[in-house]
Order: sequence, then C-alpha cells, then structure tokens
Amino acid sequence: MFDFNATLPLMALQFLLLAALLNAIFYKPLTKVLDDRDSYIRTNTLEARERLAKAERLAQEYEQQLAEARRQSQATVEAAQAEAKKITAEKIAEAQKEAQAQREQAAVEIEQQKQEAMRTLEQRVDALSRQILEKLLGSTVVS
Repeated sequence: MFDFNATLPLMALQFLLLAALLNAIFYKPLTKVLDDRDSYIRTNTLEARERLAKAERLAQEYEQQLAEARRQSQATVEAAQAEAKKITAEKIAEAQKEAQAQREQAAVEIEQQKQEAMRTLEQRVDALSRQILEKLLGSTVVS
C-alpha cells in the first residue's frame, strides 16, 4: 500500500518547514494582534467600569446634596411662613386694637354730642315753654 522511500522524509521535512514558516509569518503576528486586541478590550472595559463607578458615586453625592438643599429650602419656606403668620397676627391684633380705640373714641364723641344735644333741647324746650306760657297767659309770667 504505502511505499516508504526517500520522498516520505522529504514530505515530512517540507511539512515541518511550511508549519515553521506559517508560524513565523502568519500565526505569530495574528496571535500578537489578537492578544493586543484582547488587552485593549480588557483595559477599556476596566476603565469603563471605573468611570461608571465614579459616575454612580458622583450621582449619589449630587442626589444627597440635592436632598439636603431641598430640606434646607423647605425649612426656610416653613420659617418664612411662620414669620408671615406671626406678622399677620400682630398686624391683625394691632388693627383690632386700633379699631376698638376708634370705636371707643366714637362712642365718647357720640355721648358728648348726645349730652350737648340734650342740653340744647332742654334750653329750647324751656324757651318754647315760656313762649307758649307767655302767649297763653300773656306777658305776666316772669321767670
């Protein structure tokens, strides 16, 4: 079947030379490119993970700062509302006191005017009564 002569070792030697030549020319540069590519991908993946972790930390810090700012602004708003209610209550109380004082002053003035009107009416009633008596009785009535 097979003939073992000098061509077999020559073919084996050619195969080994071709394998060594392919290894030197094709496989080593190809494996170097693949290794470089794998290293590049690993480096970029690691850097991306680090950047993502850093971005998540920054986002969390910003959220905490935002929450703190919201709490502070809410406290400021509540304090301003409380101050406004206090000022409003003071102004209302002051206005009520002023209105009460004006009512009392008006009542005093009305009472004075009433007294004055009563005196004026009494004087006129007296004068009219004398006139009526004088007319009825004549000028003999002396006060």
